[in-house]
Amino acid sequence: MHLKSLTLRGFKSFASATTLRFEPGITCVVGPNGSGKSNVVDALSWVMGEQGAKSLRGGKMEDVIFAGTTGRPPLGRAEVSLTIDNADGALPIEYAEVTITRTMFRNGGSEYQINGDTCRLLDIQELLSDSGIGREMHVIVGQGQLDSVLHADPMGRRAFIEEAAGVLKHRKRKEKALRKLEAMKANLARVQDLTDELRRQLKPLGRQAAVARRAAVIQADLRDARLRLLADDLVTLREALRAEIADEAALKQRKDAAEERLKEAARREAALEEEVRTLTPRLQRAQQTYYELSQLAERVRGTVSLADARVKSATTAPPEERRGRDPEDLEREAARVREQEAELEAALEAASRALEDTAEHRAELERQLQDEERRLRDAARALADRREGLARLHGQVTAARGRAASAQAEIGRLAAARDEAQQRAAQAQEQYEALKAEVDGLDAGDADLSRQHDDAKRDLADAEAALTAAREALTAAERQRAAVSARHDALALGLRRKDGTGALLGSAGRLTGLLGPAAELLTVVPGHEVAVAAALGAAADAVAVADPATAAEAIRLLRKEDAGRAAMVLGAGPVSGQVRTPDTGGPPLAAELVQGPEELLRSVRWLLRDTVVVATLEDAEELVASRPYLTAVTSEGDVLGAHFAQGGSAGAPSLLEVQASVDEAAAEAAELGERCAELTAAQEAARQRRDACAVLAEELGERRTAADREKSRVAGDLGRLGGQARGAADEAERSAAAVAKAEEALVRATEEAEELTARLEVAEEEPGDEEPDTSVRHRLAADGANARQTEMEARLQVRTHEERVKGLAGRADGLDRAARAEREARARAEQRRARARHEAAVASAVASGARQLLAHVEVSVVRAEEERLAAELAKQEREQALVAERNASRELKAELDKLTDSVHRGEVLGAEKRMRIEQLEAKALEELGVEPAALAAEYGPDQPVPPSPAAQGEELPEDPEHPRNRPVAYVRAEQEKRLKAAERAYQQLGKVNPLALEEFAALEERHQFLSEQLEDLKKTRADLLRVVKEVDERVEQVFTEAFRDTAREFEGVFARLFPGGEGRLVLTDPDNMLTTGLDVEARPPGKKVKRLSLLSGGERSLTAVALLVSIFKARPSPFYVMDEVEAALDDTNLQRLIGIMEELQESSQLIVITHQKRTMEVADALYGVSMQGDGVSKVISQRLR
Repeated sequence: MHLKSLTLRGFKSFASATTLRFEPGITCVVGPNGSGKSNVVDALSWVMGEQGAKSLRGGKMEDVIFAGTTGRPPLGRAEVSLTIDNADGALPIEYAEVTITRTMFRNGGSEYQINGDTCRLLDIQELLSDSGIGREMHVIVGQGQLDSVLHADPMGRRAFIEEAAGVLKHRKRKEKALRKLEAMKANLARVQDLTDELRRQLKPLGRQAAVARRAAVIQADLRDARLRLLADDLVTLREALRAEIADEAALKQRKDAAEERLKEAARREAALEEEVRTLTPRLQRAQQTYYELSQLAERVRGTVSLADARVKSATTAPPEERRGRDPEDLEREAARVREQEAELEAALEAASRALEDTAEHRAELERQLQDEERRLRDAARALADRREGLARLHGQVTAARGRAASAQAEIGRLAAARDEAQQRAAQAQEQYEALKAEVDGLDAGDADLSRQHDDAKRDLADAEAALTAAREALTAAERQRAAVSARHDALALGLRRKDGTGALLGSAGRLTGLLGPAAELLTVVPGHEVAVAAALGAAADAVAVADPATAAEAIRLLRKEDAGRAAMVLGAGPVSGQVRTPDTGGPPLAAELVQGPEELLRSVRWLLRDTVVVATLEDAEELVASRPYLTAVTSEGDVLGAHFAQGGSAGAPSLLEVQASVDEAAAEAAELGERCAELTAAQEAARQRRDACAVLAEELGERRTAADREKSRVAGDLGRLGGQARGAADEAERSAAAVAKAEEALVRATEEAEELTARLEVAEEEPGDEEPDTSVRHRLAADGANARQTEMEARLQVRTHEERVKGLAGRADGLDRAARAEREARARAEQRRARARHEAAVASAVASGARQLLAHVEVSVVRAEEERLAAELAKQEREQALVAERNASRELKAELDKLTDSVHRGEVLGAEKRMRIEQLEAKALEELGVEPAALAAEYGPDQPVPPSPAAQGEELPEDPEHPRNRPVAYVRAEQEKRLKAAERAYQQLGKVNPLALEEFAALEERHQFLSEQLEDLKKTRADLLRVVKEVDERVEQVFTEAFRDTAREFEGVFARLFPGGEGRLVLTDPDNMLTTGLDVEARPPGKKVKRLSLLSGGERSLTAVALLVSIFKARPSPFYVMDEVEAALDDTNLQRLIGIMEELQESSQLIVITHQKRTMEVADALYGVSMQGDGVSKVISQRLR
């Protein structure tokens, strides 16, 4: 079995579908950091069922889906398919090739498939677990897995071995059985409680049945009394309802007459309201006409006044308007302004030409000035460069001399630091040697303390086992004693007779000669109880009395109290005849096997005369054939005589046998009580020993922990001192090297200072340049300033001429516009004077017409006022008549309301009576089961009342004509008294269960069912306990074998990874292989420490690798995945690990994520993973072999 291929779609950085094909051997996956190599390992874990998001280096499970980049959008799902070659049948499935697929959607949904068929996660885990691949994924050693192995507790390290050994499925089987046991525990207790509760309920239900029968009789009498009272109420209500209906009809007739009168009044009121409504529009129209005419008269008067004012205004002449300048004068002035404008334009053109000449002269002067300034700058720059060079040489000389002085000072300082570092290194080495000697002493003491602690833990485990054994023995003894006591109580309960014998024993105070039960007074030789009981027959269960007189008195007592029959054995009776003596050496006589009071033994011997006890029925047959006068009784209770025989299968035991069993149970209970006391003392002693061992183990554990802490502290100090010594030595070497470098720097600085000084002297001896002449530049600058001043004055002259031209041009246009405006104003004034004359004529005509209209309107106003007053008077008269009619209607309505209330009250009373009748009928039907029609017919007041049943203790006369047995006439008071008596009798019964008999039968049946279920539960519990025991034995066997193999492999692998070192695996509790943890002891070469915490980081990592490889070799899996496990190893240790990998590839397939070239060299195939700027991982492959 091996992995064939892995296909990733949308998983983490693998956005596109990517397939990696694996071959048996070693496959290396390489690539730069962050390219997605470890995502291949995560994909393998994920597809095989990993459920922890943190194990996949994420915060939540949705993080495995491609989240998108700047160039690619996020995907909606991630899918990984793993194809496994199953040609060897390692997986329990009928396929030579198995493909496991897992899909995760962004909405949280997920799917699992095996060869395309949908399945559960549990199916995948179980399929892989049978090949050594458990849920913890020990075959995948990812980044950080080594650290988890190092920091795991002993139980965590045990889990690695268990998973490789395939213990998981056995533990799951045990957990399932324990869950069933836990669930069954409550069910078992519940069923036991229910069974006990039902057993307690059976007895009182018998008493409840008798009470229920008496309650049924009382309830029948109670029901008859209630029905008769109910029928009386129903008949009375029906008669009252009929009378109420007659009164209601008379009230309705009076109400109808009042309603007719009210309707007539309403019609008259409506007619008056109609007349008022008709007069109202008429009045409104008259009022509206009056108001409108009045307003019209006012408007006409206003029109007359307005027209008069207009006439007066129009006839008044307006004042003469002020006239402006003459238009012709304005036009002549505009022509003169245009002539001046032409002269100014000519002067402007001449000024512009002068400005251009001045600008060209100024530009030529500025060009000459720029050339002169450029020449002066070049001369000044050359002079500055020479001076700067001299200053630089001065600075370099000074700096070189300063470096030489600094190098000389540094040499002194470094020499002092070198001497100090050498001194500190020597002191640290001395302290290191002293502390190393102390560590050796602590190791020796730790070994002794560890041995004492281990011995104390073993003693504690032995004490725990002893305490557990004592506790179990005590529990078993207590359980056995409880069983014997229960059997004793049950047998003793069987001795309590409930027939005539029991009655006699209960009347012992009234019978002076009563001795007691014969079974209690007689003792039989053990082993012959059945035979003697069969020989005695009824006498074995009899009561012993002193004499015949007592027997006769007892018989009379039984007959008087009707207590049944009883057998009695007389004590002091005369013995008639002789009792035969047995033959020497023959079977014993039955009489010889019985002991007891002498007065009772005489009667017993007489009853057992000629009766012998034999072993078998064949012996009895042979004895009776040889001696017919004897009667033989076997040990099984068969009786054989010459004229009588009795026997067969076992029957009910006699009191004699029961008494013997009671005595035996009592003796056994007493013996078990002593045994329980002894076991209690032994348990207490074991507990005390356990407590003492626990205290000692805890004390030694604390001392061992304190010693470990001290060793850790000393080891830390040792490492610190070693580091200080190495640091001081390194510092001394660095200081010596620095002194040599400083001396070299001093030589170089001295030589450089001498060279720079010579160059400075040569440069200073060269002649210097004179300052350049600036007179030409000053002259050119003054000429340029004058030219600019001349140019500015010419430019101002041009601007002045331009402004004067513009001002004159605007003034001529303004004079032309003013002439035109003056002519238009004079024309408008003439038009206004003509319009005023026309408006005066129109206003005069309007005033004349308005005066004529005003005379007619005033006449109409007077007539409208008269019409308004007449309409108001007519409306007032109709409204007064309407008020009077409404008052009359109000009185009629009050009378009708009274009649309506009376009718309503009658209807309510009738409805209440009907409702009461319906309630009574419903009560009779629902509570008593009698139809309303049959209630009055069968139980009405006119029907006779049957006699009541007999009271408790009362005897009815047998004569049917007796007054007690004859029906009587209905009297309500008597029936109420009868009802109360029945209720009182029913209350005296107390709480009645009418279903007592049915409940008793159902309860008994349920008790039988629960008893059977209880037995089934107990059997199932025993089966589950057996399963748990088998699983524990299997787990212990499998783990023990796996641990031994792993421990053996670990010693070999550790010796290979640490030549000269020693490592071993140690169980924390070797005596308990089911719960023991696992510790790792590692001693690298040259060290005496064994604790992992005292090792260096590289040694701890290599130890973890050794543990995992040991598990791989002890319980090989088909494949292993390792993610950069060799990253922290040096070349030597890496070569050792590669050798172990080459051994592992012989039986398993290895997939290694690595950066090491040495590891790549042993690979059979290489896969390269890269990631470009798009953030998506890509894969290339290369076969090497």
